[in-house]
Amino acid sequence: MSTLVIESRVRAQGVEVTEDELRVELEDGRTISVPLVWFPRLWHGTPEERNRWELIGDGEGIHWPDLDEDIEVAHLLAGIPSQEGQKSLERWLAARRKKQKAAE
Repeated sequence: MSTLVIESRVRAQGVEVTEDELRVELEDGRTISVPLVWFPRLWHGTPEERNRWELIGDGEGIHWPDLDEDIEVAHLLAGIPSQEGQKSLERWLAARRKKQKAAE
């Protein structure tokens, strides 16, 4: 019988967000690439917001302060997309639209 082992100590050292995907460079030399649509807050973010990220937990996670998004490297390795519920995302999008209108 096989058992799935998730590597929880793998750490990120670099991040790139394109129009289509999230790429994370790991300390061990690997690069993980996942579809951007897996993370709706990143998908809806501007290029500037997507490029403003910081490593958290010594690289065990990535945080986007402008988008209030956190992603664990272990989840990327396991192929786990965002677990945010639809209602939560809709509230976030509504607040985002309201903030954008106020800035205009």
